[in-house]
Amino acid sequence: MNPSTSSSPYPPRHRWKVLAAGVAANAAFSVAFSGIPMTAVLMRAGYQLDNATLGLVLGLMGLGIAVSELPWGMLTDRWGDRPVLLTGLGGTALALLAMALWAAPSARQVPGLGMLASGLLLVGLLGGSVNGASGRAVMTWFDASERGLAMSLRQTAVPLGGAIGALALPFVALHWGFAALYCLLAALCALGALLAWAWVHEPAASAPRAGACAQAASQGGPLRDARVWRIVLGIGILCAPQFAVLSFGTVFLHDFGHVGLGLVTATMVFTQIGAMVMRVWSGRWTDRRRNRPAYLRACSLLSAGLFAALAALVLAAGSQAADAWALRTALVVLLGLSGVCVSAWHGVAYTELATLAGAARAGTALGMANTSVFLVCFVTPFSIPHLLTLQGWTLVWLAASACALVALPLLVPAAVDGYPKLEAKAVGRST
Repeated sequence: MNPSTSSSPYPPRHRWKVLAAGVAANAAFSVAFSGIPMTAVLMRAGYQLDNATLGLVLGLMGLGIAVSELPWGMLTDRWGDRPVLLTGLGGTALALLAMALWAAPSARQVPGLGMLASGLLLVGLLGGSVNGASGRAVMTWFDASERGLAMSLRQTAVPLGGAIGALALPFVALHWGFAALYCLLAALCALGALLAWAWVHEPAASAPRAGACAQAASQGGPLRDARVWRIVLGIGILCAPQFAVLSFGTVFLHDFGHVGLGLVTATMVFTQIGAMVMRVWSGRWTDRRRNRPAYLRACSLLSAGLFAALAALVLAAGSQAADAWALRTALVVLLGLSGVCVSAWHGVAYTELATLAGAARAGTALGMANTSVFLVCFVTPFSIPHLLTLQGWTLVWLAASACALVALPLLVPAAVDGYPKLEAKAVGRST
């Protein structure tokens, strides 16, 4: 157990309630962030969008998160996890309710592009609060022997929410419309805020450090650390292939593979559940073996290989859409495996980053990482239609493979200076 909780009025097991609240907060927002792109085909028809405009709209929520992540993270280091989570989740719920009222298409009218775009941007700006705040809570309540597992469990909230979104949101949008979809998402965010109000508290021993934390945040902290920036950039770049699958995977399977909606949904659900399982396993495994750099290296290389294989499969299909049953099956399997592999490393990388920054500065460091991640989240769906115009899906998946290779030396330098020594030094700064 983290020494910082030794004088806490809450029992040691309360840290698991804090983690559960963090998971719930991330999952609630992830249902919106990862689930809305799962309705891309229905959104394209319902809002009467072309592929380029669809890519722009799907990227705006990521842009909102990217713009707000670092300010939210710095506020978390100053104010604490609880007020940031309550403000962010409550505001997100209100923004989604506003979208249900004014930005949902109906049989009578289709809202203007500005209403949809501004609504998704606002949801991203407010929802960006959950990542840094819940991550800092993990760093303050768990010690070094459990942080990898705890952070990975927190990170499973993203694919868990994505799986729920992939399973439920296309069905809701198809049968009840986008107004019902936005209302459902608002209710989930409100539930996350309720759990944060009930369970998320600062450890008692962290109170004397409040002034020091605020001073560290004001002096820049991780913002001036080149090692933090290196990992931040690597995390962002390796997210590009993941967002390619999440934002346009359904369009790829529908348009190129001629795959039905049911199988498309099953593929996306498999991708999210597989990523969730791998994140839990990898957190526990790397905690025990203390081999996070080796694990990150393996994920990067395997992701690069899988996306290159997917590009080769598309190229083998020729210029015509894939019609053969065997080819469609191969496309589904390879896309699903690629999506799982490129989503399996988050908890390990975020633990490495937060450990390097120290618990007192974890909110800022995680905000930096998520700013990088969601800038990429905006750029990726915006860029894919242009890559499709140039050379089709082959170029899209080759670019995804290249991103995984570029991220490798940033996440894992050629010479890693004594991993256990680095972790011990960083943990010493955090306590």
